[in-house]
Amino acid sequence: MVHLAFLDAVDPRIREEIGRLLPSGWQVSCTLSNDRRDRQAAVAGADVAMIIGTGIDAALLEAAPNLKFVQKLGAGVDNVDPQACQRHNVGLARLQAGNAGQVAEHTVLLMLAALRRLPYFDRRTRAGQWLRAEGRATQRQLAGKTVGIVGLGATGREVARRLAGFDVDVVYYDIRRPDEDTEARLAVRFCEYEELLTCCDVVSLHVPLTAQTRNMLDERRIRMLKPGATIVNCARGGLIDEAALALALDRKGIFAAGLDTFDVEPLHESPLFTRDDVVVTPHLAGATLENFVKIYERGLANIELFLSGRPLPDGELCIRLGEGWSN
Repeated sequence: MVHLAFLDAVDPRIREEIGRLLPSGWQVSCTLSNDRRDRQAAVAGADVAMIIGTGIDAALLEAAPNLKFVQKLGAGVDNVDPQACQRHNVGLARLQAGNAGQVAEHTVLLMLAALRRLPYFDRRTRAGQWLRAEGRATQRQLAGKTVGIVGLGATGREVARRLAGFDVDVVYYDIRRPDEDTEARLAVRFCEYEELLTCCDVVSLHVPLTAQTRNMLDERRIRMLKPGATIVNCARGGLIDEAALALALDRKGIFAAGLDTFDVEPLHESPLFTRDDVVVTPHLAGATLENFVKIYERGLANIELFLSGRPLPDGELCIRLGEGWSN
């Protein structure tokens, strides 16, 4: 029997799916909150674990003497302690492009919502104010704009595909430039990062959080943005200096921002929350019921491969037992 611990608090409807799709003969323990003690209790007797947005640290591994493997239902593993996994001989895998299409869809949603000031006009309309004239003077359209995609990996490419019908010019920056056929197929053109900042009306971030990318939009680079630009981030919160972003909005250096991720999560209060020029969502860009079923099944498949000693799909195994990062 395999004991799986699911270490993110989820909606009861998702817990039903977790149990329904569990392989025969397996058992599952789900944490009911993201409190440290609840997660430690859920993982205490587990052989394997799954995480979505929560992390893995030394204290959690100390509470799980039987744990052999952790599967992240997503691509980012920046909140996992690799040294602790090595010390406890725990393997780790992620899912390549598991949420790419859903995150891309949400990215375009935030672009449109920020440009059209959707939350502001929704709230005012519900309050009985008919601000059609104000909307005509303050809303902006996506058509005709230059959109910059920072990071042309799986999600960045899906964003480019979804922008194809919006009559926009798409430029991108990535440290690994794809071949010319891929650029032509996606209808994108390359430019250097700081050049992208100066020429784009919308800048959308799609890179992992690393030492090199942390605060890649700091105060200096935010000041480089084209006047009136809009920033969208559905990747990782630590990519943007949020204090510098708030200052830029205050001085009207940029038009708006659409944010799904934040430097500290969960985030319960922020100066950004009170602004009409910022659209926020709680790190749910990849979160749809349909997609959860797909990524959960992929995660289960990876666990079964790991337990049987077979190789995982390319790029998904991050830590082998007894070894360090392998991706």
